[in-house]
Amino acid sequence: SPAGDSWGIFTFLCAALCNLPALPALNCSEELGAGQSIQQTYDLTRYLEHQLRTLAGTYLNYLGPPFNEPDFNPPRLARAERVPSATVDLDLWRGLTDNARLAANYRAYSRLLCYLRVLDGQVGTAELRHRLAHFCASLQGLVLSIGGVMSSLGYPLPAGPAGPPAGPPEAPPAPNDFLKKMDDFWLLKELQTWLWRSAKDFNRLKKKVPPAVVTLRLEARGF
Repeated sequence: SPAGDSWGIFTFLCAALCNLPALPALNCSEELGAGQSIQQTYDLTRYLEHQLRTLAGTYLNYLGPPFNEPDFNPPRLARAERVPSATVDLDLWRGLTDNARLAANYRAYSRLLCYLRVLDGQVGTAELRHRLAHFCASLQGLVLSIGGVMSSLGYPLPAGPAGPPAGPPEAPPAPNDFLKKMDDFWLLKELQTWLWRSAKDFNRLKKKVPPAVVTLRLEARGF
């Protein structure tokens, strides 16, 4: 009868669904790990942006005028060129591969972290040292998180030590106090630009990597 045929087809489909091979668990976990890693790195980047706004204001007040004046916009000196620059044409930056952008972020934050650790040992107030130390810890977490994203996507880490370098970059000391303050000013300015651009990078990247999908698995019990 038609009713019997319909029931038979339904039973056949249920049996077929129950016996479908399971999806490879490794692939599922890799996609889930990449998506989670990218989201966490994006969130950390935004947190650091917020944290740096407060830290930069406090540090520039510590440096005093003209560095803490809102309209202070000095030309970039040759000394500041050793700080990784984020002032790359946006179209050229977006034209890079995901791997190249991630590697550039990893290298830049590793080096910026070294400069910040130098600042941490030079400031004269305990409160500012505490804030710098907290920010350095967060930035080191970002470096490691970027490395985790690269690994989850199958990209090799940039050549060099496995972690961020511990020692300060080789650079001659500033010849006077004003140029030393200028170095600090450009360090904070470049760091702000890097974090702003990185947030955009990871926001685009998380849209390219599909989110984790919850899979409903039917199990045959007693049929």
